[in-house]
Amino acid sequence: MRYIFVNLKRFDIPREYDGINGLASMETWGSYITEHIQETMIEFEDKAEMAVFFPECHLIPVLEKKIPGSKWYVGAQGVYREDTSAGGNFGAFTTNKTGKSLKALGCGYVLIGHCEERMDKNGILEEAGVTNTAAVNRILNREIACALEAGLKVLYCVGEKEEERDRWQKILEEQLVIGLEGADTSRVAVAYEPLWSIGPGKPVPDREYITKSASFIKEKTNGCPVIYGGGLKEANADMLASITAIDGGLIGLTKFDGDFGFYPEGFKNIVQKYLEGDV
Repeated sequence: MRYIFVNLKRFDIPREYDGINGLASMETWGSYITEHIQETMIEFEDKAEMAVFFPECHLIPVLEKKIPGSKWYVGAQGVYREDTSAGGNFGAFTTNKTGKSLKALGCGYVLIGHCEERMDKNGILEEAGVTNTAAVNRILNREIACALEAGLKVLYCVGEKEEERDRWQKILEEQLVIGLEGADTSRVAVAYEPLWSIGPGKPVPDREYITKSASFIKEKTNGCPVIYGGGLKEANADMLASITAIDGGLIGLTKFDGDFGFYPEGFKNIVQKYLEGDV
């Protein structure tokens, strides 16, 4: 099985508000994206498991536009570490979305541990003068447990920073062992994000580096699907498709110069190139 994931981050923010959205108005953005990528999702749904992670405010219009019976998943970009329980907490989670609330909406996947979420949690600790990556991984582990308990599938992100490259195995092992402790990994895919390579002008990891990292993750997770989270794009689709330890990719931007952003036509080109390279 191959996997195609899309993380739309906050790509809905209009350019006049310093965002990159030039596709549709804020109120129609989610439905616009769904309408314009859904044909691709359905065309390739028998070749890959596919999910798109939307900002929370767009989930309802997206789910309304999703064609009934189509196999692709609508995903959320995060989940809270606690949830409702019969005879217990009835839902006092102001500002936080729980796994059961996402499941009730109709979501099938959730993204957990993305580098931006890790930076947020680490930043809160740093304000208190604390550095504790294990604590962050324990919180993510609780998020994973809640998501799985609610019946969601999980894309769990791991990866090392530039200053951690000399001990990348230790970093990934901590993120995997603590983050996935007690989890039913049959419903978990792991996205590898080499943080040192993400962003304009950053070095690009080669086939050998991605292969050894993905193989390490598979070994430590007893064979979880490994997704390249550093950005699946047209330029690396053939290379990634040729790596047997990589089972899929995470797409963000589809255009990297000029009016860069996510564009449906670019999305189809990436998906087609990657899956047709899987021979």
